[in-house]
Amino acid sequence: MNAIDLFSGQNIWLTLFAVAQILYALTFLVDLYLFTRPVNLVSSETAPPDDETPPILLFYPVLHELEETMRTTFTALSRLDYPKDRRRVVAIPNADDHATIASLERLRAEFDFLSIMEVPPTSHPSWDIVWKAWDQNPHAYWWHKGPRALDRNLPPKKTRQLIYALYHALEDAPHGEDFLIDYIDADSCPPPDHFRAGAAGMLTHDVIQAENVAGNLNTSLAASWHAFDHMAWDGRKYRHLTADGKHPYWILGKGVFFRASDLQTLGGFHPWLAIEDPEVGMRFWAAGKRLGVVQAPLIEEVPITFGRGITQRKRWVCGFFQSLGRPLGELGLSPIQKLKAWTNFLPCASLWVNAIGFPTGVWALTLGYHNDAIPPWLFWLSLINVTVFAVTLIGLYVSTWKRTALVLNRTSDRLAYMLKVNPLFLMTWWVVWLVPLWLGFWMYMRDGGLIWERTEKINANEALIRSEGREQAPAISGS
Repeated sequence: MNAIDLFSGQNIWLTLFAVAQILYALTFLVDLYLFTRPVNLVSSETAPPDDETPPILLFYPVLHELEETMRTTFTALSRLDYPKDRRRVVAIPNADDHATIASLERLRAEFDFLSIMEVPPTSHPSWDIVWKAWDQNPHAYWWHKGPRALDRNLPPKKTRQLIYALYHALEDAPHGEDFLIDYIDADSCPPPDHFRAGAAGMLTHDVIQAENVAGNLNTSLAASWHAFDHMAWDGRKYRHLTADGKHPYWILGKGVFFRASDLQTLGGFHPWLAIEDPEVGMRFWAAGKRLGVVQAPLIEEVPITFGRGITQRKRWVCGFFQSLGRPLGELGLSPIQKLKAWTNFLPCASLWVNAIGFPTGVWALTLGYHNDAIPPWLFWLSLINVTVFAVTLIGLYVSTWKRTALVLNRTSDRLAYMLKVNPLFLMTWWVVWLVPLWLGFWMYMRDGGLIWERTEKINANEALIRSEGREQAPAISGS
C-alpha cells in the first residue's frame, strides 16, 4: 500500500473503525479481569453476641441540609439493632453552618442517640491535636511534603469534618479503647442489621463496606439513569474488589467500617482531594488491610436532574484522577499494582465506548464475513465484541431487576424503571458521561475539587423509609 492509499478516505475510516473495536475489546478485558476476582461477602448472621460487640461510632458529616432529610436518616438509624451502650451517632457540621446546627438541635430532642460535634475553623486551638498527630506520622504524606506541606488551611468540606472528628474521638476514647468507625452521608439510610453486619465482618476482615442502592429510582428520568450507575458499580462490580485481598480497592464513601486505630496509624484522611474514597481505600490495602462487602445496602437518593448529576460525577472523576496520581507513588505501589488500581476507574472512564463500539460492530456484522470492506480479523473481533456486550447487558439487567425489589414493591414500578434504562437510553446516558469526564479532568488539571460542591438532597426517600418501618418489609435486609 502506498502513501496515497494509506491516507485515502476509506483507509482512514477503516483505521478508525479498527481502533474503536480494539478499544472496545480492551474494555471487556478489563471487565473480565474484574469479574474474575473472587468475592468476600460478610453477613450479620455471624455477628458476635451483644456482650462481645465492639463499640461503633457513626459520624454524620452534614452541610446546609434539609431538616426533613436528616430526620429520614435518623428514623432509619433509630431502628438499628445493636446494643445502645455500644453505639454512638455524632453529627459533625461546620461551626458556622448555623441553620444545620439549629436543625440538629431540634432533631436531638426527637432522637436521644444523637450527639453534635461542631467543627471549628482550622485556626482554632482544638485543631492542635491533628497537627501534632500528623507531625509524628510519616503516613500523612500530604503534611510532610509537596506544595501543601504544613498547610493548616484545610478546605472546609466533608474530609475536614471527618479529620477533626476522628482525632477528637480518639482523644476522648476511655482508657485508649479502640472502636469501629462508620460514616454516612446526609441521606443515607442503613438497614436495621447494618451495625451487626459491620461487627460480624470485622471478625475476619479489616475494612467492611456496605453496598448502596438508590431509593428514588423513578423520581425522574435523570434519577433513573443516575441510579443505574449504582446498580452497575456499587451493586454488582464493586464486590469483586475484595479479591481475597489481592486487588487495590476503593471505599464507597458511606457505610464503611474500620478500626479507628488503623486509620490513625495510616495518618487519617487526606484533606486535599475532591473525594476521600479511593485514596483512603488504597491506603488501607497497601497496609495489608482486607476488605469485605455487606450485601444489605444503604438506601440513598440520587440527583433528580442531569445538571446536579453532572456536578456530582465531575467531582468523582476529579477525585479519581487525583487518587490515581501522586498517591500511588506515595503508597509504594509497584507498576503492576498501579495498573490494577487504574482498572477500578477504567469501567467508568470507558462507558462512552459502548456507544461507538456496539453500533459499529453491528454494522460490521451486517456486511458479512466475506465482504471486502473489512478484513476477516476485524469482522471476528466485532462479532466477539457484540456478543460479549449482549451477554454483559443481559447479566446487568438481571442483576438490576433483582435489585429494584430492594426499594420498589410493585411489579409495575419495577417494570417502569427497567423501561427507563432500556439499551437505547443507556447508550445516550453513557455518551452524556463524557461531560463529567471532561469537566472532572479539567478540575483535576486545575487542582480543583477543594470546595464542597455538595449534592443537593431533597428528602426523596422519606415515604420509603417510613413505610419500611411500618411494614418491616424485607427489601433492605439483603439482596
